[in-house]
Amino acid sequence: MDFQQIFNAAPEVEASAPGRVNLLGEHTDYNDGFVLPTAIPQHTIVSIGYSPNDHHHFYSAELEELLDVNPTEPTAQGFASYIDGCIRVLEAAGYTVPPINIFVTSSVSIGSGLSSSAALEVATLRGLRSLLNLDLTDVKIAQFGQQAEIQYAGVNCGILDQMACSLADTEHMLFLDTRTLDRQILPFPAGAGIVVIDSGVARSLASSGYNQRRAECEAAARQLGIKALRDVSDPQLAEQLPDPIRRRARHVITENNRVLQAAVGISAQEFGELMNASHASLRDDYEVSVPALDALVDILQNTPDVFGARLTGAGFGGACVALVTAGEENAIAQTALEQYNRVGYDGQILVS
Repeated sequence: MDFQQIFNAAPEVEASAPGRVNLLGEHTDYNDGFVLPTAIPQHTIVSIGYSPNDHHHFYSAELEELLDVNPTEPTAQGFASYIDGCIRVLEAAGYTVPPINIFVTSSVSIGSGLSSSAALEVATLRGLRSLLNLDLTDVKIAQFGQQAEIQYAGVNCGILDQMACSLADTEHMLFLDTRTLDRQILPFPAGAGIVVIDSGVARSLASSGYNQRRAECEAAARQLGIKALRDVSDPQLAEQLPDPIRRRARHVITENNRVLQAAVGISAQEFGELMNASHASLRDDYEVSVPALDALVDILQNTPDVFGARLTGAGFGGACVALVTAGEENAIAQTALEQYNRVGYDGQILVS
């Protein structure tokens, strides 16, 4: 199916945005910290036209679902909440958005920690920018996307995903200070590529403990007398806190330090070691891993030509990313996946 078949008209504009994989800097963005994502080849594509009536109409090709949305009623649910949220944050900022038809198709895996929601938000906002000739920078698009996710999808997220989907490319890493939004485009470590494998365990951010972790970090910052955990670089300062916020703070502080180490330009071997340490911290201190992710990471870390591996995204399921020897991505992904599925899991290769 395409836009023409669903809406009996040709679209006015088409826009897209990539998913992203975060190489280092997990759960640091909502602590005003540092992140290091890259874009992935998979994209979300939106086609947009004007609605013939006073309702919005949203169609998802992957879900085979068509939703009629009344702009005067409470926010839509499901995939429509992200699109409707983008429209409503634009309207709240003073822009006028007429009733529209949107056709969505995506190759970004849903529930794998690759920012399918942010890709949808950024693609939608890019499409509306083009359709309505809006004066929006790529950074403003990311900020509006974040607002849509917080206010209308119920996820109290940081800015990482939307900035990555709006500004990153597949050939570089995006080093981002999430407090100031200062950023640098950096090369991958020499001789390295990436592999991303989905664990087969999906997760929903809003119900997965993500918001709880954010609240714990805010409590830790309050007890330390600082604005955000980004303002501490010595993990020993976290030791004065009670558990579990002691361990939550320790993860964020050490994870920020790992990103800063990686951003100065280090070897693939050193970068991989930071990824391995990141996973251990996410597993033990932040407690967002699950047995399937630990099994997949262990297999990847013990596969020849892998420099390091970790869960990516919020955790509680989703995908793992590995830094590997360039040119060996496909072979490594196949070897690791076969071993992982042989022990009873159902993973799939997403990037190789």
